[in-house]
Amino acid sequence: MPRDNRRRYALVGAGARAEMFVHAVTADHAGTAELVALADVNQSRMDAHNRWLKAAGHEPVPTYPAAELSAMLARERVDELIVTSVDRTHAGHIVTALEAGCDVLTEKPMTVDAESCRRILDAQQRTGHRVSVAFNYRFNPVHEMVRTLLAGGEIGEIGSVHFEWLLDVRHGADYFRRWHREKANSGGLLVHKSGHHFDLVNWWLGAAPTEVYASGRLFFYGAAGKERGYDRGYDRAHGSPGAQGDPFAIDLAANPRLRELYLDAEAEDGYHRDQNVFAPGITIEDDLAVLVRYDTGATMTYHLTAYAPWEGYRFMVNGSKGRLELEVVESDHVSPDAAHELKGAAVHGTTAAPERGGVTLTIRPYWAPPYAVELQPHSREGHGGADHRMTAVLLGGQTDPMRRSATARDGALALLTGLAANRSLQTAEPVRVSDLLTLT
Repeated sequence: MPRDNRRRYALVGAGARAEMFVHAVTADHAGTAELVALADVNQSRMDAHNRWLKAAGHEPVPTYPAAELSAMLARERVDELIVTSVDRTHAGHIVTALEAGCDVLTEKPMTVDAESCRRILDAQQRTGHRVSVAFNYRFNPVHEMVRTLLAGGEIGEIGSVHFEWLLDVRHGADYFRRWHREKANSGGLLVHKSGHHFDLVNWWLGAAPTEVYASGRLFFYGAAGKERGYDRGYDRAHGSPGAQGDPFAIDLAANPRLRELYLDAEAEDGYHRDQNVFAPGITIEDDLAVLVRYDTGATMTYHLTAYAPWEGYRFMVNGSKGRLELEVVESDHVSPDAAHELKGAAVHGTTAAPERGGVTLTIRPYWAPPYAVELQPHSREGHGGADHRMTAVLLGGQTDPMRRSATARDGALALLTGLAANRSLQTAEPVRVSDLLTLT
């Protein structure tokens, strides 16, 4: 494609997650895509991205305050906006872009409440422009295999699912030291993190949730840590003697990328990326159990633990012809030497994981021995290699015969499972998804 015909992308939300998309546009798919602008509430973060672009041989791009998003979209003739800002701001940015005549690629969750979800769906229908949601877990080769087996009837009609997800005390802790710790910002882990998992089940089963019941609490982080002797009494790690040697503290100054994006940018907005995970102010849960009924009649029991000694997940499906069992070990323990480092860097493929991992996928048919499904070697990069595969489709124009690309409707269905679970946490009653939002 001639360079002057490349699709013009802008990005709003210049935090750490933006790096993957910036690299994908400016390097991996530079022949078909062009980054033309950045927007954020913090100029220092945008300046950091431009320094990194220049170091990589790319010209810096214009920067705009997030409040001037509409003007940026018009002035820079943007074709598609990438949204990687704080979750509660997604809906406003998405609707603004749609009404400006742009398509949108947004990080998950699409938004954090039912009202703003309806605003997005209405704006998409009104404008005719596209919203894609970056559910990268769909693009993991192991998850594609699960989809193929289930859709192909390998275990027959699906009756029930059990799904257990474990975040270890390095990765899990990170949700409790940054803006995600406030439910108003992130919707809590059932919206921000579990949205990935709920979307996978919707996609694997070809189903939509109809009723949800949930129970959960803040068990490990927050005030409970003081009772167990974990709290060392500081508010944030940087400059705090109590944080020295604390495996739950992150050292922003020791990580050049985090220093530039957050520590050096604090003067502009006062945001602390390294809050004590046991300090007051946490309004999200860390231990969550969910029961979901789907429109196919299948049910799912789901559990999320954010303080586990190892990281990974177990997914088990009972069918009319047998059972599928998937176990993924992303890290078998938390290395003491790496406990203070950012786990997300390994998950997103920017650093090597110091721990071991692996995958097993087993089919257990009736009246026959179980057998292991042959899989590609387990990748430790970028969500099992999914990040690169996703951007190749969403940004590079590769074909998508498995229909992995998630639409606004897919984003809404994953969101609604989490929102119904949050409502159930408040009421201690089952919640019908249609009482929150009806999808046509």
